[in-house]
Amino acid sequence: MEALQEVAHIAGRPGLFRIIKPGRAGVIVESMDGKGKREMVSVNAKVSVLKDISIYSEEFNKSTPLSEIFTTMREKHGEKVDFDTKNASQDEFFTFFGEIMPDFDQERVYSSDIKKIIQWYNLLSTSMPELFEESKEEEPEVKEEAPKAKKKAKSKE
Repeated sequence: MEALQEVAHIAGRPGLFRIIKPGRAGVIVESMDGKGKREMVSVNAKVSVLKDISIYSEEFNKSTPLSEIFTTMREKHGEKVDFDTKNASQDEFFTFFGEIMPDFDQERVYSSDIKKIIQWYNLLSTSMPELFEESKEEEPEVKEEAPKAKKKAKSKE
Protein backbone atom coordinates (compact mmCIF):
# COMPACT_ATOMS: atom_id res chain seq x y z
CA MET A 1 0.00 0.00 0.00
CA GLU A 2 2.60 2.48 -1.09
CA ALA A 3 -0.18 4.81 -2.24
CA LEU A 4 -0.86 5.66 1.42
CA GLN A 5 2.25 7.84 1.14
CA GLU A 6 0.17 10.22 -1.00
CA VAL A 7 -2.77 10.45 1.43
CA ALA A 8 -2.81 12.63 4.53
CA HIS A 9 -4.99 13.67 7.41
CA ILE A 10 -4.79 17.26 8.58
CA ALA A 11 -5.48 17.85 12.28
CA GLY A 12 -8.63 19.86 12.86
CA ARG A 13 -10.07 19.14 9.42
CA PRO A 14 -12.49 16.40 8.48
CA GLY A 15 -11.69 13.86 5.80
CA LEU A 16 -8.56 12.93 3.94
CA PHE A 17 -6.40 14.81 1.49
CA ARG A 18 -4.25 13.72 -1.42
CA ILE A 19 -0.80 15.29 -1.33
CA ILE A 20 -0.19 16.97 -4.66
CA LYS A 21 3.12 18.74 -4.22
CA PRO A 22 5.28 19.91 -1.34
CA GLY A 23 6.41 23.51 -1.43
CA ARG A 24 8.42 25.98 0.63
CA ALA A 25 5.43 27.49 2.35
CA GLY A 26 3.70 24.17 2.96
CA VAL A 27 2.02 21.41 1.03
CA ILE A 28 -0.51 21.57 -1.79
CA VAL A 29 -3.33 19.12 -1.06
CA GLU A 30 -6.54 18.09 -2.76
CA SER A 31 -9.59 17.10 -0.75
CA MET A 32 -10.81 13.55 -1.29
CA ASP A 33 -14.44 14.38 -0.53
CA GLY A 34 -15.38 14.39 -4.21
CA LYS A 35 -15.12 18.14 -4.69
CA GLY A 36 -11.42 18.01 -5.55
CA LYS A 37 -10.70 21.39 -3.97
CA ARG A 38 -6.98 22.19 -3.88
CA GLU A 39 -5.36 24.38 -1.28
CA MET A 40 -2.04 25.19 0.30
CA VAL A 41 -1.59 23.88 3.83
CA SER A 42 0.81 25.80 6.05
CA VAL A 43 4.03 24.29 7.35
CA ASN A 44 2.64 24.84 10.85
CA ALA A 45 -0.38 22.59 10.24
CA LYS A 46 -0.15 19.09 11.64
CA VAL A 47 -0.23 16.85 8.56
CA SER A 48 -0.12 13.10 9.16
CA VAL A 49 0.65 10.84 6.21
CA LEU A 50 -1.41 7.64 6.46
CA LYS A 51 1.63 5.50 5.66
CA ASP A 52 3.19 6.66 8.95
CA ILE A 53 0.15 6.01 11.17
CA SER A 54 0.00 2.87 13.28
CA ILE A 55 -2.26 1.53 16.03
CA TYR A 56 -1.00 0.75 19.53
CA SER A 57 -0.81 -2.88 20.54
CA GLU A 58 -1.03 -4.27 24.08
CA GLU A 59 2.53 -5.49 23.72
CA PHE A 60 5.01 -2.88 24.94
CA ASN A 61 6.54 -0.71 22.17
CA LYS A 62 4.64 -2.51 19.42
CA SER A 63 2.11 -1.18 16.95
CA THR A 64 0.38 -2.27 13.75
CA PRO A 65 0.62 -0.11 10.62
CA LEU A 66 -2.61 1.31 9.26
CA SER A 67 -1.99 -0.46 5.96
CA GLU A 68 -2.25 -3.85 7.70
CA ILE A 69 -5.45 -2.74 9.43
CA PHE A 70 -6.95 -1.75 6.07
CA THR A 71 -5.91 -5.07 4.52
CA THR A 72 -7.59 -7.00 7.33
CA MET A 73 -10.71 -4.85 7.01
CA ARG A 74 -10.80 -5.62 3.29
CA GLU A 75 -10.54 -9.36 3.95
CA LYS A 76 -13.26 -9.37 6.64
CA HIS A 77 -15.70 -6.72 5.36
CA GLY A 78 -15.13 -6.33 1.63
CA GLU A 79 -15.30 -2.98 -0.10
CA LYS A 80 -17.36 -1.18 2.54
CA VAL A 81 -17.64 -1.49 6.29
CA ASP A 82 -21.30 -1.34 7.30
CA PHE A 83 -20.99 -0.05 10.84
CA ASP A 84 -23.14 2.71 12.35
CA THR A 85 -20.40 5.08 13.52
CA LYS A 86 -22.88 7.76 14.64
CA ASN A 87 -24.91 5.71 17.10
CA ALA A 88 -22.39 3.10 18.28
CA SER A 89 -21.21 2.96 21.87
CA GLN A 90 -17.58 2.70 22.95
CA ASP A 91 -18.05 -1.02 23.67
CA GLU A 92 -19.45 -1.60 20.17
CA PHE A 93 -16.45 0.18 18.62
CA PHE A 94 -14.04 -1.89 20.70
CA THR A 95 -15.84 -5.15 19.88
CA PHE A 96 -15.80 -4.33 16.18
CA PHE A 97 -12.13 -3.34 16.18
CA GLY A 98 -11.23 -6.38 18.29
CA GLU A 99 -12.22 -8.51 15.29
CA ILE A 100 -9.83 -6.54 13.08
CA MET A 101 -6.93 -6.22 15.53
CA PRO A 102 -7.40 -8.46 18.58
CA ASP A 103 -4.36 -7.12 20.47
CA PHE A 104 -5.06 -3.36 20.25
CA ASP A 105 -4.47 -1.35 23.41
CA GLN A 106 -7.90 -0.28 24.69
CA GLU A 107 -6.36 2.33 26.98
CA ARG A 108 -4.50 4.20 24.22
CA VAL A 109 -6.85 3.63 21.27
CA TYR A 110 -10.08 5.59 21.60
CA SER A 111 -13.45 4.97 19.99
CA SER A 112 -12.96 8.23 18.05
CA ASP A 113 -9.79 6.73 16.53
CA ILE A 114 -11.69 3.62 15.46
CA LYS A 115 -14.44 5.80 14.00
CA LYS A 116 -11.85 7.68 11.90
CA ILE A 117 -10.28 4.44 10.70
CA ILE A 118 -13.68 3.12 9.54
CA GLN A 119 -14.49 6.39 7.78
CA TRP A 120 -11.05 6.55 6.16
CA TYR A 121 -11.34 2.95 4.98
CA ASN A 122 -14.73 3.58 3.37
CA LEU A 123 -13.49 6.79 1.74
CA LEU A 124 -10.31 5.19 0.39
CA SER A 125 -12.23 2.15 -0.81
CA THR A 126 -14.47 4.33 -2.99
CA SER A 127 -12.01 7.02 -4.10
CA MET A 128 -8.83 4.91 -4.43
CA PRO A 129 -9.87 1.30 -5.14
CA GLU A 130 -6.46 0.65 -6.72
CA LEU A 131 -5.01 0.94 -3.23
CA PHE A 132 -6.53 -2.41 -2.30
CA GLU A 133 -5.66 -4.31 -5.44
CA GLU A 134 -3.15 -6.98 -4.67
CA SER A 135 0.23 -6.04 -5.97
CA LYS A 136 1.22 -8.94 -8.10
CA GLU A 137 4.94 -8.97 -8.33
CA GLU A 138 5.88 -10.51 -11.57
CA GLU A 139 8.17 -13.36 -10.96
CA PRO A 140 10.27 -14.59 -13.83
CA GLU A 141 8.74 -17.74 -15.15
CA VAL A 142 10.95 -20.72 -14.97
CA LYS A 143 10.10 -23.09 -17.73
CA GLU A 144 11.08 -26.63 -17.33
CA GLU A 145 12.62 -27.83 -20.50
CA ALA A 146 11.44 -31.14 -21.76
CA PRO A 147 14.23 -33.63 -22.01
CA LYS A 148 15.66 -33.47 -25.45
CA ALA A 149 15.38 -36.59 -27.47
CA LYS A 150 18.75 -38.07 -27.99
CA LYS A 151 19.64 -38.59 -31.56
CA LYS A 152 21.00 -41.97 -32.26
CA ALA A 153 24.29 -41.72 -33.90
CA LYS A 154 24.32 -43.66 -37.05
CA SER A 155 27.30 -45.81 -37.20
CA LYS A 156 28.95 -46.21 -40.50
CA GLU A 157 29.43 -49.79 -41.35
